Amino acid sequence: MHLLTCNYYLRLLLVLLVFAGSTCQAQNSLLAHGFAHNDYWHRRPLYDALDKGYVNIEADIYLRKGQLIVAHLMPVFKKKKTLEQLYLKPLLEGVKGTNKQIHGVLAPLTLMIDIKSDADKTYAELEPLLQKYKSILSSYENGKLIRRQVTVVITGHKPYALIKAQANRIAFIDEDLMKVEDDISSEGVYQTASCKYSRMLSWAGAGEIPRHEKERLTSYVAAAHQYGKKVRLWGSPENELVWAELLACGVDLINTDKLEELQNFLMAQQRVFAEAGTK
Repeated sequence: MHLLTCNYYLRLLLVLLVFAGSTCQAQNSLLAHGFAHNDYWHRRPLYDALDKGYVNIEADIYLRKGQLIVAHLMPVFKKKKTLEQLYLKPLLEGVKGTNKQIHGVLAPLTLMIDIKSDADKTYAELEPLLQKYKSILSSYENGKLIRRQVTVVITGHKPYALIKAQANRIAFIDEDLMKVEDDISSEGVYQTASCKYSRMLSWAGAGEIPRHEKERLTSYVAAAHQYGKKVRLWGSPENELVWAELLACGVDLINTDKLEELQNFLMAQQRVFAEAGTK
């Protein structure tokens, strides 16, 4: 057998071991490893991701004229493209069972909000908006983490000081993975730890991943996991060899703009493991 083919199947075996502990969960639980990057780019924001089983979804926002506009670049004001209209209101309706476009039970979901405008000013507008939806949002209240259907995590321009100063909050921070060993704050502040793929790895899926790069990544992943933080690398190459290696190294969230391709990859791993378990 060709060496690259052998290496692929070895990585596949490691991926299956990652999935072994979660096979008794709900049907779409495998896609807990999928992260819908820039979700609002898709034809049906939120709904395309949910229909494919994604439970980690990202939206970029700008503060403009008191409105939180969903956009990647400097936005042209469009009333219907607000964070509330595209995400918060539909999710509340989904939890209540009144949103006919959301089918079945809405799984625990992470909504990552990437702030593109000033961190503190944007959060000052975001917080009261989130308060309207507190009934479905995870919160940190007087030293206790309370899990609800949707967890809001802030990335991009992060209002560190404002959030850390709050004894009670309904938003958390996406930590810089490269600093995870320096800041050991608990899940009361952080839920995830992320960095750009190219800051951590240069390997793009051709041949073997360099040993020193793999050891470096697994070291950071272990440090993040020690403090209950899920790991994500954004800007990663969109191919199955990279996806398999990231999972084998313990990376929790696979960043993608290709919802269907990653869904098919993850579901294929689930089928292979299920078939192996029946032998």
